[in-house]
Amino acid sequence: MQIETIKSGDREMTISVRGEMDAQGCSLIRDDIERIADNAGDRAVVIDISKVNFLDSSGIGAIVYLYKRIKSKGGSLSISNASGQPLELMELLRINTAIPVQSANHFQEAR
Repeated sequence: MQIETIKSGDREMTISVRGEMDAQGCSLIRDDIERIADNAGDRAVVIDISKVNFLDSSGIGAIVYLYKRIKSKGGSLSISNASGQPLELMELLRINTAIPVQSANHFQEAR
């Protein structure tokens, strides 16, 4: 699993996650998650998961952990481009009741 900051401005930070967000993948990016949480400040952080093909409880845990850290600093967190199994799991667990989740076909549905 890989994570990278693709856009970082004064008000918003967009990060992209690629691969499987499972226990093994999350252990590989633990330091990156801490760095993002430390640097987010009061910005809006958007996690683009368009390249995530699998999500399990460890991935959900990493997202919730990041959400709590960012929120405690006055920032916000949202998920974008969710689809397939990751979107289904987030809907099943009702993650979108706390964290805004935008599906990959959100713009197609709006038309």
